[in-house]
Amino acid sequence: MPLSDVVHTYGQDLLRRYGERVHKLSLHAGFTCPNRDGSKGIGGCTFCNNSSFSPNARHEPDIAEQIARGRAVIRRRTGARRFIAYFQAYTNTYGEIERLRQQYEQALAEPDVIGLSVGTRPDCVPEAVLDLLCEYQQRGYEVWLELGLQSAFDDTLRRVNRGHGFAEYRATLLATRARGIPVCTHLIVGLPGEGMDHALHTLERVLELGVDGLKLHPLHVVKGTQLANEWRRGEYQPLEQEDYIHIASELIRRTPAEVVFHRVTATAPRELLLAPDWCHKKWSVLNGIEDRLKH
Repeated sequence: MPLSDVVHTYGQDLLRRYGERVHKLSLHAGFTCPNRDGSKGIGGCTFCNNSSFSPNARHEPDIAEQIARGRAVIRRRTGARRFIAYFQAYTNTYGEIERLRQQYEQALAEPDVIGLSVGTRPDCVPEAVLDLLCEYQQRGYEVWLELGLQSAFDDTLRRVNRGHGFAEYRATLLATRARGIPVCTHLIVGLPGEGMDHALHTLERVLELGVDGLKLHPLHVVKGTQLANEWRRGEYQPLEQEDYIHIASELIRRTPAEVVFHRVTATAPRELLLAPDWCHKKWSVLNGIEDRLKH
């Protein structure tokens, strides 16, 4: 039994709606983050080394070249012929609107790219960005806004130096969904000081507001982060694999069937990962979640 038999996955949702495999292509468009450049903070979130999420990131990216390379890999692996351009690294709505338009349209100019998925922070989505995304949606493209919330607890968000609270998430989510743009919310399981109860409460608050998709990530410790220093000092202890599987499975089980899971776990490159070791074992985690949900 595949995972998609027990989880409403984005991949299967795309297959159902488009009649063929559609894959995301992760892109680095050279954006930064207000939590790094000094407008909100310096140093970013305590857990953030963006190379761990986007290992192919480049300092002078060419969107067409990144798409060509990603397309070649995915076509060999799965045979997919259509793609979603996923602007993943850093804050992909943080810039002048004409620059955003230029970057997005470079991706949409590729004939096999059928839409955009734009990763960002809840405090970086002005009306002009929503207008632009609505424009693409009205032109028939698949459009998603991916909001990194991580936790509904403001104390936790302050502890990991997010630079925003739940109020900013709520305002942006409601404004985005009012425009008819689907939202995928990112949640991190295992943040400092948080356990099962925190994860369930965060899910409850997100579902109360309404959401179209979710991404679940285990918190992993990677090199070059403040969290790595805390881990070395014994101030942070990562979750065990079975604990993550248990919590993630409960979050999935309590989520309405119409909500699409874009991801239920995440990995980090071996050369960056410090702990926990199981965070490079994607299939072991996915199989564990599948087995728990089946039972």
